[in-house]
Amino acid sequence: MAALDLLGRRWTMRILWELSQAPAGFRELQRRCERMSSSVLSTRIEELTAARLLVPDGDGYRLTRLGRDLIEALSPLNAWSRRWAEEMESEAAGELE
Repeated sequence: MAALDLLGRRWTMRILWELSQAPAGFRELQRRCERMSSSVLSTRIEELTAARLLVPDGDGYRLTRLGRDLIEALSPLNAWSRRWAEEMESEAAGELE
């Protein structure tokens, strides 16, 4: 439940996803996350660091092994959500016809 609580916090998944693409510094991460407030980003970085999902790396942050494992574990959910979105879109298109 603690993991779900952490992952359910606003912007947490987006930060993890962005860092799974490439390490980033604070300002770059803020830019990638549609300019989320610096206080929220700072809080999420602290939480994710305490959870050992990311670490400071030079001028920025990167996922730890646990963070990369989490992204990999979420891969089936990502695949399911894509199928779900496609089904929802095709259903909506069918209603329009």
